[in-house]
Amino acid sequence: MTNLANGNTALAARDLRHVWHPCTQMHDHDPTGSNSVPMLPIVRGEGAWLVDANGKRYLDGISSWWTNLFGHANPRIAAALAEQARTLEHVIFAGFTHEPAIALAEELARITPPGLDRVFYADNGSAAIEVALKMSFHYWLNQGHGEKTRFIALTGSYHGETLGALSVSDVALYRKTYAPLLLTPFLAPSADTYQAEPGESPEQAATRALAALRVLLEQHAHETCAVIVEPLVQCAGGMRMYHPAYLTGLRALCDEFAVHFIADEIAVGFGRTGTLFACEQAPAASGRSGVSPDFMCLSKGLTGGFLPLSAVLTSEAIYQAFYAEHNAGKAFLHSHSYTGNPLACRVALETLAIFRDESVLERNRHLAVHLGRRLEALRDHPHVADVRQTGMIAAVELVADKASRRPFPAQQRRGLRVYLHGLEHGVLLRPLGDVIYFMPPYVVSTAEIDLLVDTAIAGIECAVSH
Repeated sequence: MTNLANGNTALAARDLRHVWHPCTQMHDHDPTGSNSVPMLPIVRGEGAWLVDANGKRYLDGISSWWTNLFGHANPRIAAALAEQARTLEHVIFAGFTHEPAIALAEELARITPPGLDRVFYADNGSAAIEVALKMSFHYWLNQGHGEKTRFIALTGSYHGETLGALSVSDVALYRKTYAPLLLTPFLAPSADTYQAEPGESPEQAATRALAALRVLLEQHAHETCAVIVEPLVQCAGGMRMYHPAYLTGLRALCDEFAVHFIADEIAVGFGRTGTLFACEQAPAASGRSGVSPDFMCLSKGLTGGFLPLSAVLTSEAIYQAFYAEHNAGKAFLHSHSYTGNPLACRVALETLAIFRDESVLERNRHLAVHLGRRLEALRDHPHVADVRQTGMIAAVELVADKASRRPFPAQQRRGLRVYLHGLEHGVLLRPLGDVIYFMPPYVVSTAEIDLLVDTAIAGIECAVSH
């Protein structure tokens, strides 16, 4: 029997007296409201499942904001964390170092695309984007090109919510309020396949988007530091997906016009798209697939969902532009108190060891096939405009009218209805507006995928029925 003092109701009430949650209109959680959204206290995790204070279980269909790879409370990662905690919890990372940070940098340089040999640590995804933006600008400044102060981002892009990261984002929900505080990027059209012209293939859509980017670079390359993209999937922008040929063309254009290529692999890295990194899927004329960006930003799955940590990888050539005598004033002055935290680095090392020791990507490919097969049932649904998938990321676009793709009025919050239906039936689905998406931990079973999809289908029926 649940202890009422420590049950859902009591813990939620304590929370709502003091805690302000992210990406949340807190009024939604007012328990006296007519359409109150529950505040759920989670007391433990078990594999792909979360357990609330009343003992109810929820299948985590979104990997707790896309961070969890190998299950909640994974015993192997937890043991590594405990061992490190008994040895060294933290030390200043300016002028000091430690084995976990060194070993992690070595491993990241080994597994990422060729040429990314230098690693700069931060503590979350937005911070990694800030580092990459500042480092790109500062590189050009050190090279005598202080006129390069602008960035190019894609329409529909999202890179985080600190001011720099938000500056290169194009999701009005997050950006509009803070626009007066932000840098203004040049926006290049996304290669988003959902927005393809009638009869246009995904690769043709990518080619058309690259042509538009070329025009933008012809006009503005002289003042542009970098182009920043989320490779293959624009996640918070609605899980919009595009053909990997875009990455090949982007690399070529950045080389031609002397601007940097920043790859934001924070959400799509570490196996989410079917390869360890999404950039690996770019076709190459040489016969060797994959492209190497000038900067690669990593976080989320880097620690398997255990601790905050991010890393920005870049080339030796960019590193050397900062390497000079102190009085030259070329040092990269950016820091966080918990930069290179030993606990997080040790956890990240264990996460990467699981990739080495187990057939993670092969298993993911089988799971992705099963997920895609199950979602086929929604393609003909009268209120589904698109079903799309890249590896272990899948999304369903709900609309009021299938033929015209006319969306439901935003105030109707149809996606929220799917979310509430999921919670009622023990499944965590947290839609992006009216885009229902699936990004489960890699330990999920085919039976659990069936539960995710079945619950989503029933939730969609409830959401569009009136």
